[in-house]
Amino acid sequence: MKTNSSVICIGELLIDFFCTDVDIDLVKGRNFEKQAGGAPANVCASIVKLGGNALFSGKVGNDPFGHFLKNTLDEVNVDTSMLVLDDEHPTTLAFVSLRINGERDFVFNRGADAFLTEKDLDKERIMESSILHFGSATALLDDPFQTTYLNLMQDAKNKGKFISFDPNFRHDLWKGRREQFVKLVRKGIAIADFVKVSDDELKIISGVENLTEGIAALHQIGAIAVAVTLGKEGTLISNDHHIETIPSIVVDAIDSTGAGDAFVGATLYQLAKAEEPKSVLEDFAHLKQIISFSNKVGAMVCTKVGAISALPTQVEINSFKDTLIKSL
Repeated sequence: MKTNSSVICIGELLIDFFCTDVDIDLVKGRNFEKQAGGAPANVCASIVKLGGNALFSGKVGNDPFGHFLKNTLDEVNVDTSMLVLDDEHPTTLAFVSLRINGERDFVFNRGADAFLTEKDLDKERIMESSILHFGSATALLDDPFQTTYLNLMQDAKNKGKFISFDPNFRHDLWKGRREQFVKLVRKGIAIADFVKVSDDELKIISGVENLTEGIAALHQIGAIAVAVTLGKEGTLISNDHHIETIPSIVVDAIDSTGAGDAFVGATLYQLAKAEEPKSVLEDFAHLKQIISFSNKVGAMVCTKVGAISALPTQVEINSFKDTLIKSL
């Protein structure tokens, strides 16, 4: 029997400082824009803005940046009652600048999110939810967060919870450690029911270039359903019985930041409404409908700048659909 329609997202919440100077590296950059970052936090916000219930579990510093991040989630009605404010470690900060040639200058100051331990988790409350999402770019980097993360995934699996997993590979974070990333991610995939990856991530994790073969490899590891996001081309979805590319909608893209997280949030928002989320993965016709909606949400995020601020509500989605119809 279904226990709770809310989704719990576990992972990092951090500050992204984006250099607003044009074609300047971090050495010469002077102007930065502060934004809330962290993939699982974006997923939480996406679910809530669509009308669902989501709770974020993670750790930030008990400092101005940490309070800014908490306020950002509170403002969109994400449940932050399990967000830990750490008195010993500062909030994690990332500094990024982009060059015209596409090269990225990146400095990562790891802080409080790395120190989430099992003692920080209210496991009894976490296990009341039917869906748990693990989609963190930083969780698997180091202990204690790495062990906390994988142990919680396994505990939730043992209790029959629906496990969603998005590896969120970041080249800047795993330089020289790609093999370790693959090894750890495979542990997560072996536990997960729903796995979302980009086409590049699929190739890295599976070790093959062909997407269909890569998906088959993830199913062999243990994933029940695999979604491979392909940008404007849509999403390749498979439940190990059927596989199909679900097209996206055409938009004038401005900024793709947070589009993948919005896609995941929209998918989990829909799955959370089902009495048995796992059974939906076996119903491929239903699954295709879910992915089609999620593609639309992800595409709409690309029409605005920012991550959480760009996430659409149901009203905006309906209005966007009406606009598309009128323009045809």
